[in-house]
Amino acid sequence: MAEEIKNALPPSNDEYVAQTYNQIMKGRLDKIKALNESGKLGYTNDGFMPDAHAAELKGAYAAKTREDLEALNVHCKLAGRLMSMRVMGKCSFAHIKDQTGTIQLFVNRNIIGDEAYAAYKKYDIGDIVAAEGTLFITEKGDLALRCDMVRLLTKSLRPLPEKFHGLNDQELRYRQRYLDLIVNDDVRETFYKRSLITQKIREFMVKHNFMEVETPMMQTQAGGATARPFKTHHNALDHDMYMRIAPELFLKRLIVGGFERVFEMNRCFRNEGLDRKHNPEFTTIEFYMAYGTYKVLMAFTEELVQYLCDEVCGTRVIQYNGNAINFDGSWRRLRVREGVATALGVDEARLSDRAFLEDVARHLPEPVKETDLPHKSDGHLIMEIFDQKVEETLIQPTFVYEYPASVSPLSRRNEQDPNYVDRFEIFVSGFELGNAFNELNDALDQRQRFLDQIQKKLEGDDEAHPMDDDYVRALEFGMPPCAGEGIGIDRLVMLLTASESIRDVILFPTMKPE
Repeated sequence: MAEEIKNALPPSNDEYVAQTYNQIMKGRLDKIKALNESGKLGYTNDGFMPDAHAAELKGAYAAKTREDLEALNVHCKLAGRLMSMRVMGKCSFAHIKDQTGTIQLFVNRNIIGDEAYAAYKKYDIGDIVAAEGTLFITEKGDLALRCDMVRLLTKSLRPLPEKFHGLNDQELRYRQRYLDLIVNDDVRETFYKRSLITQKIREFMVKHNFMEVETPMMQTQAGGATARPFKTHHNALDHDMYMRIAPELFLKRLIVGGFERVFEMNRCFRNEGLDRKHNPEFTTIEFYMAYGTYKVLMAFTEELVQYLCDEVCGTRVIQYNGNAINFDGSWRRLRVREGVATALGVDEARLSDRAFLEDVARHLPEPVKETDLPHKSDGHLIMEIFDQKVEETLIQPTFVYEYPASVSPLSRRNEQDPNYVDRFEIFVSGFELGNAFNELNDALDQRQRFLDQIQKKLEGDDEAHPMDDDYVRALEFGMPPCAGEGIGIDRLVMLLTASESIRDVILFPTMKPE
């Protein structure tokens, strides 16, 4: 057994260096060894703290004349990654990059001293350096720091890509996001925007009297949506647990408990495929409004997204996938049956003909299997047709509403037609952005919907909703009239940053192991 464990161990550091380091990396490692032997460290943390950043300095001083800036005598401390270096005898120009951008350094041997300059000339692109000095305008008109001091903080062992102004290998960018962020400024900007979007969403929700809460991510059963969950096991309880597919049922328990407006912005997990619009781990915001209706949430959603457009993008017309997406004003409203009937070129009455629906389903681009047809309700067939014939045509923001009850196990039935529910989904640029409905608060109706879902699971539907007896019990205590909504944060960020793939807006997307 000991021999097996030994054989399974990763290589030692010496073996690792011998196997993976090229001559450049070995040369940098030798520099670290030389620094350590001379009493100077290749990795130090002695309390140096920058007091300024590149972008703020450029914003404040780049437009100054040489004379005006010289008179101001602006002294500052900077730190960042060395991105370029041009040594010319006893002086040198370099660029360092911090979290806001790049700024130029001017390093002169007569100013920093012979020993410090000799050490500086051994720096490599990618090193993290500290610099202190006075700002000035170069003869070319660029803002730069005339260094009184420059020294190494962290030695970089791996060289940046040769063409570090752009890293184009898509898979490498996702796997090594740290490298992507170092070399691609537009990627950094996307994630700055993502952070700003989530900040502004929170501000908007609090402004409208919603309370932020946190609900379990590990659950004894995965509910709140129809999806296949990730399963794990809790050793101490000796019980299987599931990563949540949605926070919905816990948030509605809080409405029962007396909180009238709640929201949660956090991760959900679904054991599904990966594509341009799907990642197994993703972020949503779900919010619930006691005494609200799905029609109220339509107006609320318009206001929220328009607020984000104003605050983050400065415009309500967003360029995405070659289209000008206009989020201004009141968005289009489209009933499910209306959209399907129009796409098929038939009267809505034809959608009540089971044989007609089955025939259409057989001839879809992705046909419904003959063996699956008996297990599909009319509502499921209508939604299959909608997904393949209508969804991709919805480019401008559209509220699609009045969904079949059979595909909406948690939604309140429409009072005029109980075969449909008071629900909408938001579609933009051909994909779903959010889902909302009047919440079902009839406990026995909810229990029967769960029973219907269990029957579907017995018929082979792996994504059917499980029975949740405690949630039924909560409804039996009484939940006020309520409407709730979930919006995919990743997809919203895709739209507002003009990103083609969900992987472009998730810092560390799910990847197959190397």
